[in-house]
Amino acid sequence: MRGHSIAVHLRRGLVLVLLAALGGNPGIGSAADSLPQDRPLRAGFLIVDGVYDTELMAPWDVFQHTVYHSAPHPGIEVLTIAPEGRPITTAEGLRIVPDYTFETAPKLDILVVPSAEHSRKDDRQDERLIAWVSQAGSDAQFVVSLCWGAFILAEAGLLDGHSCTTFPGDYQSFAEAFPDLDVRVNASFVHDGRVLTSQGGARSYDVAMYLIDLIFGERVAKGVGGGLLIDWPWSESNRPAYVTDIGTDSSEPLLAPDQP
Repeated sequence: MRGHSIAVHLRRGLVLVLLAALGGNPGIGSAADSLPQDRPLRAGFLIVDGVYDTELMAPWDVFQHTVYHSAPHPGIEVLTIAPEGRPITTAEGLRIVPDYTFETAPKLDILVVPSAEHSRKDDRQDERLIAWVSQAGSDAQFVVSLCWGAFILAEAGLLDGHSCTTFPGDYQSFAEAFPDLDVRVNASFVHDGRVLTSQGGARSYDVAMYLIDLIFGERVAKGVGGGLLIDWPWSESNRPAYVTDIGTDSSEPLLAPDQP
């Protein structure tokens, strides 16, 4: 679902209300050319101790459910990637055995970085983690962060030159930590080129639904929304504020014509 969105722009401590009506971005065309037609897209979720359940599972649910609706394309394969092979424990206490480590993970089409307890500080200082995120994100066609995951993307250099957002309570600290970034506030998510950043929490569903609509088209997104009891497409009354660089005339899905 594409269109104009009202947001607030925060940069170098200045707060300005802007109407986000951005033009097309060449990164989208290159993504369409590179997305696989004959295998599932691989969406890799970075998991570390303290990862938050909502930011992990909301986009996981949405992406995984594409396999039930995307035929003839096989949809999205979801997988977890951790620094080591041992189980990780989420902030809420779930224990997850990762599918891959940094050394064994396949090349990704979509890199997803959920928020974790230490994303704003300790994880940013983990040179091995940041190096892996930088490489995996550079190789991916899309990069998605939820909540404080934006701190990790920024530390890895993946937000350079892109508008972005993060958890509302940390707009100021994020802008201060990365003063050269174009930080947008009061928007559920920001899509700029191949980078999508979300406020997180329950709004993690917004950016995930938007991305599968962008990739597969409204028919697939509507099917996924029906299975998860998420209204799709958004109506004028329930449309969240968001920022996108996709013009209103960009209605074709990236992978294939959106046919029943």
